[in-house]
Amino acid sequence: MKILITGSAGQLGWELQRTCPDNIELAAFDLPELDVSDIDLIRQYVKNEQPEWIINASAYTAVDKAEGDSDLAYLVNAEGAKNLAIVAKENNIRLLHVSTDFVFDGSQGAPYLPDDAVNPKSVYGASKLQGDQAVQEILADDALIIRTAWVYSAHGNNFVKTMLRLMNERNEMGVVEDQIGTPTWAAELAKVIYLAIEKDLRGMHHWTDAGAASWYDFSEAIYQLGRNMEMIDHEVQINPIPTEEYPTPAARPANSVLDKRSLRGALGYTGMHWRAALENVLKELKHGE
Repeated sequence: MKILITGSAGQLGWELQRTCPDNIELAAFDLPELDVSDIDLIRQYVKNEQPEWIINASAYTAVDKAEGDSDLAYLVNAEGAKNLAIVAKENNIRLLHVSTDFVFDGSQGAPYLPDDAVNPKSVYGASKLQGDQAVQEILADDALIIRTAWVYSAHGNNFVKTMLRLMNERNEMGVVEDQIGTPTWAAELAKVIYLAIEKDLRGMHHWTDAGAASWYDFSEAIYQLGRNMEMIDHEVQINPIPTEEYPTPAARPANSVLDKRSLRGALGYTGMHWRAALENVLKELKHGE
């Protein structure tokens, strides 16, 4: 089987390449080679590569920056997804589109099911939702969308690497404790994507690592594991703070934990707890130093 990946330079794209099963051939591209906002370019790449699947791992993910750069966010997240769906339909190939928990407003108070009401609070969330809707409208029953959250890996820029840096620079820091979600190791997400393709799944599904955490919980785990692994060289006081003490341009959902039951059932795979996944990534980072 041959799969074309967009957004190959990102965290998920990197893990998809690193963990690719032996029976799959990848054609992996990113900017400036393949711009998902250019439908003619997508058509050319699909013609050249002749894939059976496209994995759309490309996204404008700078959540705060998107508030002042909405045109580009919509161009990548909405128009790009629409273009890929159009070309997939034209060529009778499957598209797996990756989306986000930010399509929800976080007010529900219980894990979100795939068909729960959406209400994005940010440009990023709204642009991703528009992309989801385009994929569903164009591909109908053939659409496969997997929403995820709080993605990180040993590659690229992310919360884990930022926290490690700050913890080595500071003696004290405040981290938001009233935003709840689930950290997701990009390698686990990549594994699930390949399982979903192998089973030829369709529909809207959710995937993150198991469990739930606040950003404060996540930071404490990074600190405790990092100290134990001698990746942080001094004691750091981490203080839990409310969202209003850390204002950001984009509003975030207060509780965007995703319900994974549909995908767990379809794949027969429960996944890894977020803390165990975090330990694996820290080991990778330590080994890479």
